[in-house]
Amino acid sequence: MRGLPLALVAAALAFTGAAGPAAADRYVHANNSAYDTLDPHVVGDVARVATRLNFYDGLYRWVDNPPQLIPWLATSHTVSDDGLVWTFSLRDDVPFHDGSLMTAEDVVWSVERMLALKRGASTLFLPVLDPGATKALDDTTVEFTLKTPSAIFGSIVSDIYVMNSDLVKENEVDGDWGQAWLTDHVAGSGSYMLDRYDPAVGFIGERFEDHFAGWGESYYDEIEFRTVLETNTRVQGLMRGDYQGLDGYLAPDQIARLRDSDNVQIIEQESMRVFHFAMNNRRPPFDDVNFRKAMAHAFDYEGFIGSILQDSVVRNPTIIPNNMWGAPKDVEGYTFDLEKAKEYLDKVEGPIRTIHIGTLAGFSETEQAASLLQNALAKIGVTAEIESAPWPVVNSRMQDPEQMYDMVPYWKSTYYADPNNWIGELYGARYIPTRNVSGYDNPEVNARLEKALVSTDQAERQTLYEEAARIVYDDAAGIWIYNTKWYGPYSTEAAGIRFSPVGNAQDMRWAHPAD
Repeated sequence: MRGLPLALVAAALAFTGAAGPAAADRYVHANNSAYDTLDPHVVGDVARVATRLNFYDGLYRWVDNPPQLIPWLATSHTVSDDGLVWTFSLRDDVPFHDGSLMTAEDVVWSVERMLALKRGASTLFLPVLDPGATKALDDTTVEFTLKTPSAIFGSIVSDIYVMNSDLVKENEVDGDWGQAWLTDHVAGSGSYMLDRYDPAVGFIGERFEDHFAGWGESYYDEIEFRTVLETNTRVQGLMRGDYQGLDGYLAPDQIARLRDSDNVQIIEQESMRVFHFAMNNRRPPFDDVNFRKAMAHAFDYEGFIGSILQDSVVRNPTIIPNNMWGAPKDVEGYTFDLEKAKEYLDKVEGPIRTIHIGTLAGFSETEQAASLLQNALAKIGVTAEIESAPWPVVNSRMQDPEQMYDMVPYWKSTYYADPNNWIGELYGARYIPTRNVSGYDNPEVNARLEKALVSTDQAERQTLYEEAARIVYDDAAGIWIYNTKWYGPYSTEAAGIRFSPVGNAQDMRWAHPAD
């Protein structure tokens, strides 16, 4: 555990109980970000998705690649002719971890809690769903009455993680919806039950034998997701057999190291994860399109993708992944051209101050991208300072307009397979400031995005997203760099890994020891 404080090393050893390779029926995942809470309604990022997918269940579930929705807590649904009333039929055999059965009232309460907290996935639902608009028609039927038709509503109900409402109510303090208790407790029906949790180390889950979906002949009885920030420690640990899996977005040199190990298998999949710089469009000089275009021309795309990443990714000129419908095919992307960058800088009125770039500790590509840009900016007379912090810290600052950095290089991952997941959330005004962290607000873009959210015509929606993407591109609202390939490194002793761009293969109920 090189690079970790001695106190944290001691805590990790106490947490796991023993050092060395895990037992055959135990899976250990080394994660590059911390698990600072277990509450599924207050976080919505991929870095902490393992807690949501393994401890809780949603109405539907995203699986496989390309992503497909399958029935989960709900068996089916209907939509009224006006697109406002969505009625879901629920399973009647879903036990929570304490043995009590889930009913529609638990779904309603979970939705009301999510909307009240206004965090995590609530930002997807608040624009279309008011508190009190979700009803239990009977024990196995729940009805949502939307404020306006929503073309994506069926795609996002997987993010309604259903809680054992009676259990949480017993642990509420001063009307906090159980927030304090749920930070380190679980009230779900998911495939695994919480065994141990330490925010400085990670969590351990024990297989829930009575899970409604059942189990095959082989499975992991215990899963552990451990926070290991240092890349080299994660890679060496996998090769030694200390871990059975890592994040699938390592740098090419690390993937090459792992390919040479007899103890490691690499699972390759095309993903939908766009790497980009979010730029704070609200704050001078970033509120000037000329300055933003100067930034876009100051990034060395070819050098970053070809030299640093060794062509392990694909250039993505807009925010919508190339392999997603709605991505305009006629946009070639900004080029690295410092002379053009200088020309745009000359058009910027007023002094140009030092800019501040926030990077993600434990994610080396964010630091490499920031350094590459910093060096190029110095050549055209712009000073940039880089600050690195853990993802939860960076994410929290990004959602506060006053604390948001000038620029943040990070990935926009897949939460549901629709263009709104990318261009809508990152550049639509309705998502400011929680998902649209740049504060970008263009009436022409908003009009197209809002129309696409209510249209039931797929061809029309595609055209609207393509048009919106071109406008955002012309405004240089961000710097869009590449779409990702997923190189899932796992122990050769692990099998059954089921990758989907939604969740990044961290749903462990299908994984099992290799025969």
